[in-house]
Amino acid sequence: MATTISPTDVYKYLPRTNCGECGETTCMAFAVKLVNREAFLDECPPLLTDEYKENYKKLWEMLKPPIKEVKIGSDDRAVKIGGEYVMFRHELTYVNPPPIAIDVTDTMDEALLVDRVKKIEKLIYYYIGRNIHLDLIAVRSVSKDPETFRKAVRKVKENTSFPLILCSLDPKVMEAGLEELEGERPLIYAATKENWADMGDLALKYGCPLAVYAPEDLDLLVSLATTLRKFGIEDLALDPGSFPGDLLHKTVTNFTMLRWKGIKEEDEILGYPLIGSAISSWFYVEGDEETKTWWEAITAAALVMRYADLIMMHSLAGWNILPLLILRENIYTDPRKPVSVEPGLRTIGQPDENSPVMVTTNFALTYYTVLSDIEAAKIDCYLLVVDTEGISVQSAVAGRKLTAETVADALKEFEVEKLVKHRKLIIPGLASRLSGEIEELSGWEVLVGPIDSSGIPKFLDEKWKKAETS
Repeated sequence: MATTISPTDVYKYLPRTNCGECGETTCMAFAVKLVNREAFLDECPPLLTDEYKENYKKLWEMLKPPIKEVKIGSDDRAVKIGGEYVMFRHELTYVNPPPIAIDVTDTMDEALLVDRVKKIEKLIYYYIGRNIHLDLIAVRSVSKDPETFRKAVRKVKENTSFPLILCSLDPKVMEAGLEELEGERPLIYAATKENWADMGDLALKYGCPLAVYAPEDLDLLVSLATTLRKFGIEDLALDPGSFPGDLLHKTVTNFTMLRWKGIKEEDEILGYPLIGSAISSWFYVEGDEETKTWWEAITAAALVMRYADLIMMHSLAGWNILPLLILRENIYTDPRKPVSVEPGLRTIGQPDENSPVMVTTNFALTYYTVLSDIEAAKIDCYLLVVDTEGISVQSAVAGRKLTAETVADALKEFEVEKLVKHRKLIIPGLASRLSGEIEELSGWEVLVGPIDSSGIPKFLDEKWKKAETS
């Protein structure tokens, strides 16, 4: 575990040549990053040679995560589940955001199936500088007919590059789907106490990861995982059952217990990724579609917060999916590193020498909020992004990361005076107390802008036009 390994323990197995091929100046610096899970063994080229083969093995055993990382898919769109080191995000960081799979069924009309696949793949939302999206498609056998399932899997494969999960408890139906995806490593869902031997054979035959399903029976889950592991299957994922409504608390408790066993007690049998089936709301909740979707959203959110490494869902409603994607994004950022953008001068629209110059920080959420508001209002301007080490305006002012000096230095560094003939600078309302000092150090006239960037258009209409003529 990360807390019991020191950089010195790691360093003695590294090449100790200080070659710099890993990007660090010394092997000790690389060892520190390995211990902090900020670097990976494969980033050291000498370790991958035969000379250091045994050292690599020892380091891998020393540094491997207590929760096994399992890959679903075989191409560039493959996803990783598991690979976690800690129970709580603040202890280190979470590693692999749980991919979200949306289902299709083999009884869907072909046109409807293709349309749903396309909607799943095209659901993309731009958030804090990156596109967040869904990750997998789960093909469920409702017909229980091998040929019907085969055709559905084939049609999905033809219309998506997403990795797939094949869902059936019938080994004959499952094999029909696997034959269509040979070499593509779909997740087989699932092995149970009734079919584990046949599903295990299929996992070995097709080289696929295998889900183990034992709802509300953790002892059975352990027994099946132990047996399948002895069977020779290395890539397993565990589904202890996910239940909404009055049983949601039990679901969260089960997931927490399994993760505790895997990480804190280093139980290798339970050190596998956990599958959360929020889709169960559609089978267990009574009521209309909106009620089922609501419970699916609640269950999925609870599972993101409490240790699910993969989540299966049904609804594509925006009010269900988008909050979940954003929640996942926020939970799986590295708490040791503020989410930041590169400082510098941004040209927005087509500004000229008379256009306003505004200031913000390089905290990603602040930057993209300001940028979005400016672009939405179709404002031509220059935006000076000051390096505050990824901290928001109010915190950066309080913590002396956004100061008159940093603003004045940024104006000089990025040669803003060469772009405009005026010397007027608009600073955020939350940085108003810096206005006098900035004027003294920079020689620019400071205008205090709105506290919230949504007020920028109104501010420019009311204040900038007056400032231009003064």
